[in-house]
Amino acid sequence: MGWSIGYDNNWKRDIGYGVPSICDHPGCTEKIDRGLSYVCGGEPYGGDDGCGLYFCTAHGGGCQCKQCEAGALPFEKTPDVPEWIAHKLTDEGWADWRRENPEWVAAHTKDTP
Repeated sequence: MGWSIGYDNNWKRDIGYGVPSICDHPGCTEKIDRGLSYVCGGEPYGGDDGCGLYFCTAHGGGCQCKQCEAGALPFEKTPDVPEWIAHKLTDEGWADWRRENPEWVAAHTKDTP
C-alpha cells in the first residue's frame, strides 16, 4: 500500500503525500502536503497521540501540534487548496471517482464559469 493518496474518514478529506495542502494551524499559509511527514502524531490518521491534522514543521508537523500537546480540542481543518480541487475536477485518473461523486463535483463547480 502506498501513501500517495488516501482518504481520512474522520476529517472527511483526501490525505497522502500526493495531496497538496496548507498547514492546518490557524492563519498559517505554509504549503505542505498531507503526507506522514506533516501529520500530527507522526502516524497514519494521527496514531494514538495526534489529532491527524497536517502541520508545517513550525507548528508540529510529524510530531504533535500545540493543541494535542496541551490536551485541547483540535483546530479546525483547512479547506482543500484550489490546485487539488482543480486536479480532482479535471484529471482523467479521477474520472470514475467524479462519476461516483456527482454531489462533490456539483458543489465544487458551481462557482466555475
